[in-house]
Amino acid sequence: MNTYLVTGGAGFIGSNYIHFLLEKYDDVKVINLDKLTYAGNLENLRDIEDDSRYRFVKGDICDETLVGQLMEEADIVVNFAAESHVDRSIEAPDAFIKTDIFGAFTLLEAARRTHIDRFIQISTDEVYGSVEQGSFVETDALMPSSPYSASKTGADRIAFSYYVTYGIPVLITRCSNNFGPYHYPEKLIPLFVTNAIEDKPLPIYGDGLNVRDWIYVEDHCDGIDFVMRKGEFGQVYNIGGGNEKTNLEITDAILQKLGKPDDLKQFVTDRPGHDRRYSLDCTRLRKMGWAPRHSFESAMDKTIEWYLENRPWWENIKSGEYMKYYKQQYSTVTA
Repeated sequence: MNTYLVTGGAGFIGSNYIHFLLEKYDDVKVINLDKLTYAGNLENLRDIEDDSRYRFVKGDICDETLVGQLMEEADIVVNFAAESHVDRSIEAPDAFIKTDIFGAFTLLEAARRTHIDRFIQISTDEVYGSVEQGSFVETDALMPSSPYSASKTGADRIAFSYYVTYGIPVLITRCSNNFGPYHYPEKLIPLFVTNAIEDKPLPIYGDGLNVRDWIYVEDHCDGIDFVMRKGEFGQVYNIGGGNEKTNLEITDAILQKLGKPDDLKQFVTDRPGHDRRYSLDCTRLRKMGWAPRHSFESAMDKTIEWYLENRPWWENIKSGEYMKYYKQQYSTVTA
């Protein structure tokens, strides 16, 4: 039986990954280490909190003592823990440097002192920077352009260095933009879906023609699992959905599916250093036999349906009620 230490498991992708593991495998145990900052939400995991295979630990990946204790129990480490919102990184980059870089270092140091079968560093397509034409392959130079993407680049390369220098069995994944259930409603799709449901404006940066590739979060989780089983240590694997869309196209799709008027669009001043286009070449992973299972259209339908059916989840977040409750209930570290 493998024991997974999943960091940042109360966040959007991390919580979906924990659900994925427990649904796919009977013979696993999952330790979820999460600091429960603003985007960490234990409501994401309410349905499995009593599963004997699952344990939650409130704590910081920068806490050397706690990380060392948990690493002793783990066979596989999957590091999702990160500050991840570009706008917030522009306003307060110090938190990103500490969590994303020093946190990854703390985890890798603990892994170096124990026996870990695999260490999976979850990176992002944003480490490559922007590209007008073509798509990035795994060996392309990294040119991050925001404090967030720079901090993720640092973690990415520290993980690789621990493979080269110490032989830690590191695998690195770089994924495109995710969407799906439990996505914190400050990011584009959940913000626009929930605002449209409430007939509130949808704030579009600049001209709305920035391009991103989108992948349904279940497909990302499946891709991570595939890399974990089939990947070669020390290698990087791009995981993409093959769904390049402008922000305007995303906006129009949401308004159309919800039957909302175009006048909810609100063009706002662009953010500093806003990358124009991200694009991944996922040939390496496709040749190994992996491909996403969901079309963009079907995944968007499922996502919108989830937000329609789970209004209390996002209404509590938008109102601030979630933070009041969980900051009180989980005020101490519980190992």
